[in-house]
Amino acid sequence: MDVTALRVSLVLAAATSLSLLAIGLPLAYWLAFTRSRLRLLVEPIVALPLVLPPTVLGFCVLVALGPRSAPGRVIEDITGRSLAFTFEGLLIASILYSLPFAVQPFATAFAAVDPRLQEAAYCLGASRVSTFARVILPLSRRGIAAGFVLSFAHTLGEFGVVLMVGGNIPGVTRTASIAIYDSVQALDYAAAFRTSAILVGLAIAILGFTSHLLGGLGFRGRKA
Repeated sequence: MDVTALRVSLVLAAATSLSLLAIGLPLAYWLAFTRSRLRLLVEPIVALPLVLPPTVLGFCVLVALGPRSAPGRVIEDITGRSLAFTFEGLLIASILYSLPFAVQPFATAFAAVDPRLQEAAYCLGASRVSTFARVILPLSRRGIAAGFVLSFAHTLGEFGVVLMVGGNIPGVTRTASIAIYDSVQALDYAAAFRTSAILVGLAIAILGFTSHLLGGLGFRGRKA
């Protein structure tokens, strides 16, 4: 089992989930409460990674981060290096890839907050920021936790995006999913099985925790 690859996966998943808290919360708030027609454009873009093949998304990010693109040249001028095949570039790709898994639970939780509570806060003189921090966030904590956990789990199992943007650099961009692929290619099924077993165990634990937060995962049998 490649312990280093597993560590890279866990660090990447944690960094992605924390980044999505900072990016996803304001975006989800806007999607939940805006009346702008721009939402009709933004919402499908946020949800695009759900249906887009990971290799396509990874290729687009790789081209954007490369030195031949305008954003890539700007990044290289600022940092002195390209972000392609680096952990930082992989983090950017992972944030884009897992964006809907964080934003959609966040937005759903925000929209479920009773609007009368927000109106009462405004009547008492609270600002929008204060209302968001003291009313909406506490009442949405289950949805926020679920979005964080789901984005963590989704990042943990990445393969196509990781391979396209990060390559296979040991200790830097080589994740557990790529280590499994390499083990199978080398016919080392025992190593592949051990790493797979750990990921399966983590996935079950994460889904169990998410189910506990949400009171189920949406599967309801017929009542007797």
